[in-house]
Amino acid sequence: MPVPVPVLSRNRTRTTMRIERRTFLRGAGAALLAPALAGCGGDDDALTFFFQANPEEADGRMRVIDEFTRRHPDIKVRTVLSGPDPMQQMLTFCAGGKCPDVLMAWELTYAGLADNGVLLDLNTMLAKDPAFAADLKSRSVPALYDTFAFKGGQYALPEQWAGNFLFYNRQLFDKAGVQPPRTWSTAWSFDEFLDVAKGFTKRERSGKVTQWGFVDTWVPYYSAALFGMNNGAPWAIPLSNPTRANFADDAFIDGVQFYADLANIYRVAPTPADQQSMSTMDLFTQGKAALAMGGHWRYRTFSDAEQLDFDLTALPAGPKACGAQSDIGTTGLAIAADSRRKEQAWEFVKFATGPVGQAVIAETGLFVPVLNSAVNSPEFAGAHKHVANLGILTEGPAYSARLPVTPVWERIDALMDRNFGPVLRGAASAHSFKDGLSHDTDEVLRNQ
Repeated sequence: MPVPVPVLSRNRTRTTMRIERRTFLRGAGAALLAPALAGCGGDDDALTFFFQANPEEADGRMRVIDEFTRRHPDIKVRTVLSGPDPMQQMLTFCAGGKCPDVLMAWELTYAGLADNGVLLDLNTMLAKDPAFAADLKSRSVPALYDTFAFKGGQYALPEQWAGNFLFYNRQLFDKAGVQPPRTWSTAWSFDEFLDVAKGFTKRERSGKVTQWGFVDTWVPYYSAALFGMNNGAPWAIPLSNPTRANFADDAFIDGVQFYADLANIYRVAPTPADQQSMSTMDLFTQGKAALAMGGHWRYRTFSDAEQLDFDLTALPAGPKACGAQSDIGTTGLAIAADSRRKEQAWEFVKFATGPVGQAVIAETGLFVPVLNSAVNSPEFAGAHKHVANLGILTEGPAYSARLPVTPVWERIDALMDRNFGPVLRGAASAHSFKDGLSHDTDEVLRNQ
């Protein structure tokens, strides 16, 4: 889903966090793909597959497609590359009667498409294929599978886990004699994490930082919210079609404030102003940061960095939490409700999200597969040979909390962007959420 790209303007995604980490193809990578839908021209007999990817991910997807077409020579697949705003692009295609047959779905935004009748309820297909349905359920991580359940329908099947964790510079840690947690169940507390970050932050006499303890390569206001969640407060209640947000919860506020203070008070992380002149990705790849927050979509970039020896560890847990968690970051595959090739589309979705397709994904090492059989396979381990703490990935889905699923998430995202900004800059306290963000989001949820 990954290669760093500038976060889209203030009108960012509806899939902002996904766009930042799942960037579009450029250069040679684009040659792997057919042209984008120009009125869905091209081979009218082909199944169209809409997705977003960087070159490495596109290569992995093409391997899945190649294996599918080898096994199903009667079904042609034409890939359709997403632009910078996949949600708008999908809505435009579908409103014009040119909806791709198979659509990549993001956990935070698919509900809007489902609510608008764009996506097929896959329960209709699962009911006609009970053997596959039963096998998939038995192999799936329930929280991942259930992420795409909305208002009684199943609108996508998960294809990868893309939650967040910490990368750490093994050379720096070994030199300092510090052993980071190897599993989610043994994660640092917030205080322990802060002590470690302080210990790895180095400054010149002038005060200039030469090595940061912690950098964030995700979207900051989502990262801050994840720290709030890791202090024992879910983002919303209930998580599916919520009626209220938890932004006014004291545990959530304290977790967000801790994240903001890492940069503004403790100075162990770059401030938003610092990041105007530096790349957090570059800081970690160049050995100028000990810890980097991100997900598996960063793995290939860090693996390709010369002289960088890294491993993985869990996010910290706050004093009000029962333990550390990641987020259920996931993408799935959906079928357009008005597709004229539903049976062919179903065969492709079954393959890509089922045991064989997931095994291909495991071999590529580009995604974290969603089926237990694939993520715990020798092939997945072989694709991550230099990772000692592989449990951070293989156990990640089980130690993840679901994110809110609502058709109005784009509006919530805009409110978060606006209200988290002053807090992350140190211009306001996270307690300001009680008067502003909490009230506004609850009003949006009540009136959806």
